[in-house]
Amino acid sequence: MSTQAAAPVATPLVAPPARQHPGAFALVDGNNFYASCERVFEPRLIGRPLVVLSNNDGCAIARSEEAKALGIAMGAPWFRIRHLEQQAGLVALSANFALYGDMSQRLMEVAAALGCGQEIYSHLLSAPGYCCVSFEKEVVDWCCD
Repeated sequence: MSTQAAAPVATPLVAPPARQHPGAFALVDGNNFYASCERVFEPRLIGRPLVVLSNNDGCAIARSEEAKALGIAMGAPWFRIRHLEQQAGLVALSANFALYGDMSQRLMEVAAALGCGQEIYSHLLSAPGYCCVSFEKEVVDWCCD
């Protein structure tokens, strides 16, 4: 009787076949979406408190995490928070809805490439960056910043 162990047999690495999970979904969310879009093209704004203002620069419609930490509420009138430019380095930008629409579309295209199906929760700029994507029982939270 031999005491030598049998030599291991090498098995090729093969990717498992793609499986479909009809009940699986992922939520793709662009955090602070408008502010994040602005930071993509203005990296100097990263780390600074930032608000995006509504039409006619009336009120804050998007806030970075740094702006939220200053206590700036959603919809805060610009004239009430303007003093934070000097006091806290707040940056306020006029909304660029064409940019946000383009960036939202790009996010949807990337998300669509990840899975076998896509359902857009909102394609309107009132809630950009949100979609549900079916694939492999994973929940993904993406942000632009």
